[in-house]
Amino acid sequence: MKETIRTRFAPSPTGFMHIGNLRTGLYAYLFARKNGGKFILRIEDTDRERKVDGAVEMVYRTLASAGITYDEGPDKDGGYGPYIQTERMHIYKEYAEKLVEMGGAYYCFCDKERLEGLKDENGVHTYDKHCRNLSKEEVERRLSAGEPYVIRQKVPENIVSEYEDMVFGKISVNTADIEDGVLLKSDGLPTYNFANVVDDHLMGITHVIRGTEYLSSTPKYNLIYDAFGWERPHYMHLPPIMKDATRKLSKRFGDANFEDFIAKGYLPEAIVNYIALLGWCPKDNREKMSMQELIEAFDTDGISKSSSIFDETKMRWLNGEYLKSMSEEEFYTIALPWIKNAVGEADFDERELAKLMHTRVDILGDIPEKLSFLNKFGNYDLALYNHQKMKIDAEVAKRAVEVALIALKGFDNWTEDGVKERIRRAAEESGMKSGQVMFAMRVAITGEPVTPGGAIEMALVLKKGETIRRLEQSLAMLQQR
Repeated sequence: MKETIRTRFAPSPTGFMHIGNLRTGLYAYLFARKNGGKFILRIEDTDRERKVDGAVEMVYRTLASAGITYDEGPDKDGGYGPYIQTERMHIYKEYAEKLVEMGGAYYCFCDKERLEGLKDENGVHTYDKHCRNLSKEEVERRLSAGEPYVIRQKVPENIVSEYEDMVFGKISVNTADIEDGVLLKSDGLPTYNFANVVDDHLMGITHVIRGTEYLSSTPKYNLIYDAFGWERPHYMHLPPIMKDATRKLSKRFGDANFEDFIAKGYLPEAIVNYIALLGWCPKDNREKMSMQELIEAFDTDGISKSSSIFDETKMRWLNGEYLKSMSEEEFYTIALPWIKNAVGEADFDERELAKLMHTRVDILGDIPEKLSFLNKFGNYDLALYNHQKMKIDAEVAKRAVEVALIALKGFDNWTEDGVKERIRRAAEESGMKSGQVMFAMRVAITGEPVTPGGAIEMALVLKKGETIRRLEQSLAMLQQR
């Protein structure tokens, strides 16, 4: 009978959702969905000192926004809970004591001063196994006396612990290089190493997917599985995501926060699509993929052993592809809050603005800057009118703006075709080229060197009243120069 694949995502609520952390959750989700398995959310909150208020809620928000749905979790009991580690404290103590009875762990009564003295000249600490072979009677006496203790792993001596990683192949570590690490601390809290193993076993996790920082410590975890007589899970270790050639992305330094990218105007689906490609490539080398397409294409063969560099420029491009593929109505709906933020209370045609922005922005956060001309029109540099190739200087510009103003002042067919034909005919009748009039008109109604559209598009956005007002103001400036 084929086993039901169960993967998990186990973030610590110690801050924002780092892109690397989210990628780990995404791969665990894709692997489970691809193989008809279950995806579990577990909150690992035993690090009380680093716990950040609101971080658990942020995990829920991020997964929902990213479209990563879990089958079991703190709010979806699947019979393996609790799914929050601080609600499982009695379990860890029970299993730590059980492991002592089975010979896989031992009580250690060494105090802080003694442990500090074990550091070498480089400040490296290695426990000397001082309490490893205390007699049962002495242990009972010291426990009865209320002496503080920790429970340490009894690592087998002089054997090789090895396993087959799904990405990196065979990994081997000699136990001579593995310390008898703490499993249960003196305050009763489990260490990450121990809680992780106990939780993964009790929750039936079949495939553990995590970063390469755990690649060499996994043999130590496997020894705990072996000591309990439990079946080991399969492992998939993922190479890091780098900030550049030498530095990893770091939560500590505020790198690559998922919600910050959302606030910048990235689409969640574009972020998810991009991070899926950081360390994995589909067989057909596609780049733009929906979540369902990612699920169908995902396989371990496509996972790289090499680190990948987070390239926001590439993610911007991909986000732009998502925006461009939207229908006019879809883009209008998603862009409207950004447009309203740009125009404030001013009376501009929001649908025209959405049409204007649709193919001209890569992220929604570009919209306010590209529309800034709507609200900051005033005195501008008349040198903007100079255009050598079109043979425009201030004098020619003055004539062109006057032609446009006269043509449009009493004109009511304020449509793209209507305004365009009106300007073309007025330019022809005045002996000017329509391109000259259009160029001068665009500068005159925006006061900007670069705009997201030409003169006609700007006039439609501004509407007739504002267009005429700006033409009059600009003509006055040109006449006074």
